[in-house]
Amino acid sequence: MPKYIDNATEPEYAVLVGVINQQQNEQQVTEYLDELAFLIETAGAIPLKRYTQKMSLPNSRTFIGEGKLAEIDSFVKEKEIDMVIFDDDLTPTQLRNIEKVLQCKILDRTNLILDIFAKRAQTAHAKTQVELAQYEYLLPRLAGMWTHLERQRGGIGMRGPGEREIETDRRIVRDKIALLKEQLKKIDKQMATQRKNRGRMVRVALVGYTNVGKSTIMNLISKSDVFAEDKLFATLDTTVRKVVIDNLPFLISDTVGFIRKLPHSLVESFKSTLDEVRESDILLHVVDISHPNFEEQIQVVNETLKEIGSAETVSYLVFNKIDAYTYDKKDDDDLTPRTEQNYSLDELKNMWIAKNNESCIFISAKQKINIENFKKLLYDKVREMHIERYPYDKFLY
Repeated sequence: MPKYIDNATEPEYAVLVGVINQQQNEQQVTEYLDELAFLIETAGAIPLKRYTQKMSLPNSRTFIGEGKLAEIDSFVKEKEIDMVIFDDDLTPTQLRNIEKVLQCKILDRTNLILDIFAKRAQTAHAKTQVELAQYEYLLPRLAGMWTHLERQRGGIGMRGPGEREIETDRRIVRDKIALLKEQLKKIDKQMATQRKNRGRMVRVALVGYTNVGKSTIMNLISKSDVFAEDKLFATLDTTVRKVVIDNLPFLISDTVGFIRKLPHSLVESFKSTLDEVRESDILLHVVDISHPNFEEQIQVVNETLKEIGSAETVSYLVFNKIDAYTYDKKDDDDLTPRTEQNYSLDELKNMWIAKNNESCIFISAKQKINIENFKKLLYDKVREMHIERYPYDKFLY
């Protein structure tokens, strides 16, 4: 993989841009830009200002209107902003046209996520997967890429393919993509062999939106030391540990977190990593109940599981971070409809337990609240599946 050389000695400052339309209202866009700001901070930059615009359809040339673009341009020039990041994907044409006006680094959401993945990848497998996704993202954008790269060296969005040589062309990139796919096939075979060698122990996978506390739960259950941090995509490589609860052994894996608008190229590239999810017997769907839009995050994860072929796997909802949950109690004379933020934790528990056929449990992995009940639920589900495979073991556990 081409070496990344970061020549930036000072933190980069970013402007965020979102569009309000029929698919996403103002409240949703605010939430999405909050997430984008968190992504930017995870990448190591500082989000300085946000711009939004109401549009029925994105402008085919510049994504946003010319007036709004001029407003952003004025701020960028005045404050000497390093980059402008759009919350939606930009076409190659839009990318070039915006860059001509703003004369700074332009990124879209996919490019930013790819940059974070490139920074987080540790193993050869993860690096190969990320590099493949980067080249597939780069291929349709080669036409106007090189002048951009001559002007901006290093920093967020410049990590990975693209800085190597100006004469890199589509043929070379296509050859590189083909080579990376062959490398992944070999790695996939090795990993498939590793999974077979684990025997027929029951396999449990932690899945969920990014930054919901999967790695913290993994460390708590397996007594391991998986990297956990309050940042998006802290875990990129799947970690598998053997766990024993009351003499009952099983395997538990911590997987990469999902996110809204996860780039399709990343989903495709990481399908081999997500085989750990696809081949699991039980999915523990971890949810951050303190997040104001946790229901939408549940939907995003379920859609991604469906995309990778794991929608039918037995799954249980684990509502984490109950210690951080807060709500706004409505006054008795307030007749406006109640929202998620108006329900107490006890009310939410009753709602979710009542409307879901799936088992669910409420915990705090950080504060170790209700962990014993969580372990018992996990033990009961694993034991049930273990006995199906080994009927003669039912007297042992």
